[in-house]
Amino acid sequence: MARLRLDPNNLHLRPADEILAESEAFFMGKGKVHKTLKQLARDLEQEGISYAFIGGMALNLWGYSRETVDVDVLLTAGGLEQFRNRFVGRGYVLGFPEASKTFRNVDTQVKIEVITAGEYPGDGKPKSVAFPDPATARQNRDGYWIVTLEKLIELKLASGLSAPHRMKDLVDVQELIGILQLPAELAEQLDESVRGEYRRLWNLAHYEDDGPQEREKR
Repeated sequence: MARLRLDPNNLHLRPADEILAESEAFFMGKGKVHKTLKQLARDLEQEGISYAFIGGMALNLWGYSRETVDVDVLLTAGGLEQFRNRFVGRGYVLGFPEASKTFRNVDTQVKIEVITAGEYPGDGKPKSVAFPDPATARQNRDGYWIVTLEKLIELKLASGLSAPHRMKDLVDVQELIGILQLPAELAEQLDESVRGEYRRLWNLAHYEDDGPQEREKR
């Protein structure tokens, strides 16, 4: 069988310089996604809509630098309705004609995904971990409301454990553990359903730091 060769010219890739320029702007806090985040935070604050950023931008604000192409925000069902009524057609448009929780910033064209309180992470099926009311589980980081670190970890663990296509959420937790040097004891503050996975990832995050004797103790 002939070896499959993936030709970059046939993969519908954007020009390399364009990709690199956007990546550099993102990590310097000057890209389209950052602009969208700032505008959205300002608009939600001015309208009195309680919110918390989650997803990739929350990871960045918690210290794990990871490039992302959209903005995920947690609202209540009432907050979502208020946002739609106030801002669609005034700086934001629906992401597609039938969209109810997907929007785009008119200026940047960056996608905004809304997750509403009460939804379930991962496979979307009922479980003991659910997206909270943003007012009850958020932290202010330099003017931006983001989901608390404990809740972010809990949601990502529940997501990765319940949905095979969300395995990257488990990787995100492992990275957070290593970057922020999170303690193993944090597991006790998480929902019981995800404690075991947190401990497993904590051990993996510290595996390379241990000598053979320390690893045998685990």
